[in-house]
Amino acid sequence: MKKIALLGIGLDTYWEQFDGLKERLIGYQKEIKTKMEGLGAMIVDAGLVDTPEKSVQVGNYLNSQNVDLVFLYVSTYALSSTVLPVAQRIKAPFIILNLQPVAAIDYEAFNALGDRGKMTGEWLAYCQACSVPEIAGVFNRAGIKYAIVTGYLHDDMAWQNIADWIEVANVAEIMRNNRLGVLGHYYNGMLDVYTDLTQQSAVSGTHFELIEMCELDKYRKEVNQVEVRLKIEEFDNAFDVSEQCEQIEIERAAKTSVALDKLVEAHKLGAMAYYYEGEAGNDYEDIVTSVIAGNTLLTGKNIPVAGECEVKNAQAMKIMDAFGAGGSFSEFYAMDFNDDIVMLGHDGPAHFKIAEGKVGLVPLPIYHGKPGKGLSIQMKVKNGPVTLLSVVHGTDGIFLLVAEGESVAGPTLQIGNTNSRYRFSIGARKFMDEWSMKGPAHHCAIGVGHISHKIEKLAMLLNIPSVRIC
Repeated sequence: MKKIALLGIGLDTYWEQFDGLKERLIGYQKEIKTKMEGLGAMIVDAGLVDTPEKSVQVGNYLNSQNVDLVFLYVSTYALSSTVLPVAQRIKAPFIILNLQPVAAIDYEAFNALGDRGKMTGEWLAYCQACSVPEIAGVFNRAGIKYAIVTGYLHDDMAWQNIADWIEVANVAEIMRNNRLGVLGHYYNGMLDVYTDLTQQSAVSGTHFELIEMCELDKYRKEVNQVEVRLKIEEFDNAFDVSEQCEQIEIERAAKTSVALDKLVEAHKLGAMAYYYEGEAGNDYEDIVTSVIAGNTLLTGKNIPVAGECEVKNAQAMKIMDAFGAGGSFSEFYAMDFNDDIVMLGHDGPAHFKIAEGKVGLVPLPIYHGKPGKGLSIQMKVKNGPVTLLSVVHGTDGIFLLVAEGESVAGPTLQIGNTNSRYRFSIGARKFMDEWSMKGPAHHCAIGVGHISHKIEKLAMLLNIPSVRIC
């Protein structure tokens, strides 16, 4: 859990003028802190800053705490000079909390106070909005990243927004601490799949572990019969194993799955991208033609695995998984112009936690475009709202490409692949054109739920653009 700062701002001139105002505002800030902690945030409370001098001190303190996000609570009108010194000392985005105490002033009770001095003090407790344009204007000119949450202290809409920011900060931390294994090499000729690992690491903080097939082969040769038996039991629990699966293929996949588990443990991996194609009949081919079941198990255990060495998509899958949305490895399969849908799927791996029903484990007589044959998975993403995500390596760097749609019922291709039908608000034709013209690789990660608003927030924390198609 990453540290998140909570900083309140006010104006010291008011405290002597209006009795009880400062204490009242501090009470509101404590209430905000308690509620944030209830959302799972580790809060560094910087207190209420009311002078530029205090701002310098707090900026230095928060810098030493290495916070990644700052919630700036505007308790009343405050000078922008009270905020800028903090922002200049910490390299973290600010979320400006424009939160009134309640939804509206009780005008009748307010006007009944009679004393204009008391009335002014009461009004100042509701004066959050006064400072927000001033702060935003200064942040714009200073090049400081920020967002605004507007509402009131018990406003469900505002608090959902705050909860999203806390979740996004945790996802960013997961990506920074992630170790992504690259096993084998790129699928030869898929120029769209190639990427710059240094730039990927610079953007997300992900560490890349380059892994040789010989290491996986070593673990596989050490697998014993007890481990194979236990893994087959795991297959039976996780999958709907087809009677067409030959026992020798199940055992071959189980043996490879055990080895994959050991590889992941040895390198402390949180994700992986893989592909291998060598001389026909060698030991490594025996491995690579039996990985789909094991890699699907890993993906369902929050260690997403992308085939064809699609590193960018392993990153996208990890983001979706960190949001609890799944993130299944997919590519465009076909279009149905009669139903205005797009079909997406892949020959595996898949995220079985977002499947419509149990994932099928079935034999595949040939891996199209790849060597050999073996077991594959048959899966449909559950019906309902979905989000598509691609980590794109564009001409100006990395950005996140996102679209929201719906997984819908209807016929799919029973070819031993993941396969689902998706409908988009802009229609299949326009979606296909606009998505493709942003230049993603032909793979994407699909997760359940509509979470583009969270992905856009994550892009802000990663300091990269995001593009939403629909």
